[in-house]
Amino acid sequence: MKPLFIYLFLLLSLVSGRVHAQSESSDAFDPFSDYSEFDQDSDEEADVNFFRNGRLLTLGLATGPRQFTEGMAKAYGSGPNFGIQISYFFDLKTALGVGIMTGDSPLKFSTQSGNAINNYSGNVSFTSINFNIKYFMNTQNVTKGLADINPYILGGFSQWYRTVAISELSTQSRENVMGADVGIGVEIPLMRRKAFLGFQATYHYINFADENKDFLYNGTTNELMENKINGDLMDLLLIIGLNF
Repeated sequence: MKPLFIYLFLLLSLVSGRVHAQSESSDAFDPFSDYSEFDQDSDEEADVNFFRNGRLLTLGLATGPRQFTEGMAKAYGSGPNFGIQISYFFDLKTALGVGIMTGDSPLKFSTQSGNAINNYSGNVSFTSINFNIKYFMNTQNVTKGLADINPYILGGFSQWYRTVAISELSTQSRENVMGADVGIGVEIPLMRRKAFLGFQATYHYINFADENKDFLYNGTTNELMENKINGDLMDLLLIIGLNF
């Protein structure tokens, strides 16, 4: 009987030792574990939050006035601007924005030929394709009123197409250049976040080939420009869109 008790005691001691060793090994740090395993839960939580509360795509109609700076402001009048704005969201804060805008503005400038002053008028048309990264600001620590309007900043580049028609010369000139964009905006949710009302202000830095020209060629001679037609563009847009 005594050998049986000794055998059972040794067996229980062996089992408890193995259980204790397994418990310690499970709590030990594994230097060969993948670091990404520690972020798996937080990544899954971020993905769930994005698909529940975020947007994948927005599509909006945009309109608003187009303004100019420097010499363009003297030669070109303000005109309406129309187009579409599309945004693809990578996460809750970052999106790729693509816009196609077009609009016409009246054209009026003067030249000097000898002692004579010649006045010209016409129309200038701008069409742009814009590619911008939009970053929505973190509004967790601000007042609720500011958080509800979803403020964002944007930056990127654009392709510009300009057509100038001068009535007195019966001619048209076309040119396309690249430009840089920077701007700010807000998006106010509508219809339980199924739609939004947006306001966006964008400054477009562009440089057309004739910005530094002092003369206008009228078909026979050069006439001295009263003002160089240089400068940049600014768009103020009202956007009505849908969230998907």
